[in-house]
Amino acid sequence: MEDDQESKNNIDMYRGVRKRKWGKWVSEIREPGKKTRIWLGSYETAEMAAAAYDVAAFHLKGERPNLRLNFPELIHTFPKPSSSRPEDVQMAAHEAAMRFKRPIDDHPDNCGAGPVRVGLSPSQIQAINESPLDSPKMWMELAGLLPVREYTCPSSSFEDHQWDEIQYHHDSIWDF
Repeated sequence: MEDDQESKNNIDMYRGVRKRKWGKWVSEIREPGKKTRIWLGSYETAEMAAAAYDVAAFHLKGERPNLRLNFPELIHTFPKPSSSRPEDVQMAAHEAAMRFKRPIDDHPDNCGAGPVRVGLSPSQIQAINESPLDSPKMWMELAGLLPVREYTCPSSSFEDHQWDEIQYHHDSIWDF
């Protein structure tokens, strides 16, 4: 219930932004003088989509007094498209949107767990590179850790005199 109210407030609050039923925020803008639209992207937050819209609107419509923007105070800090081609507008819009991306720690679904950056010393990196995980040397070392098991076939369903004397025994997985 509270999420529905929040999404209605954000829809009313941000121009050029709408929320998909699965929770993503999307933004698009109509090209001036044309019936086509430029897709500006799908984003995690309404603010990201709103920033994308602002970049496109400011570039396509120009600086004029009646231009309604979501973040008018930030428009001169946003990236500018290199041309009016849809690809250039989309790229600048995406860059502006990424400035509003939440840090991983702020995400509500995160619960404080996120990627951890671990620094490795040059010697540790060298050791990893010299012994990759799919190397035969690694498999040989692992094979030495495996217990050796003997297998005797059951003699009940076959000729007893043939199977009684056969035992299967392998010292290494590489003996095949």
